[in-house]
Parts: sequence; structure tokens; C-alpha cells
Amino acid sequence: MNWDQIQVNWTVFKGKVRNNWVKLTDEDITRIAGRRAELATRLQARYGFAKAEAEREIEAWMKAQRHAA
Repeated sequence: MNWDQIQVNWTVFKGKVRNNWVKLTDEDITRIAGRRAELATRLQARYGFAKAEAEREIEAWMKAQRHAA
């Protein structure tokens, strides 16, 4: 699975994103709107992650989605 698939199907994945990162608000989810860079920015703000750490979190989550599908 690549990010393009997540972006195109954002309505399906936004609940999964929210369940994985519970500190993200509804407004965060709306503003992310399927954009990976925005998700990374929001993770940095809500969790205090460094940019590289946010990217690792996203990659791990994407791999989990691939195995769940």
C-alpha cells in the first residue's frame, strides 16, 4: 500500500488514523485531508515527535494497514 491509496480513500482511513493516534482532534483529521506531510506535522505538534520519528510512525502504520487488508 502506498500513500496515494490512502489519500484517495481518506474517508475510509481517517477513522483508522484517529484510532491509532488518539491525540489527533477532529479538526486535525479534517486539516490532514489525506496529506501525508500534514499528518507528519500534526503528529509532531500533538505528540512532540521529531520529523523523522513522525515519518517512522506513519511508515509503521502504513505497513499495519497493508497486513490488515
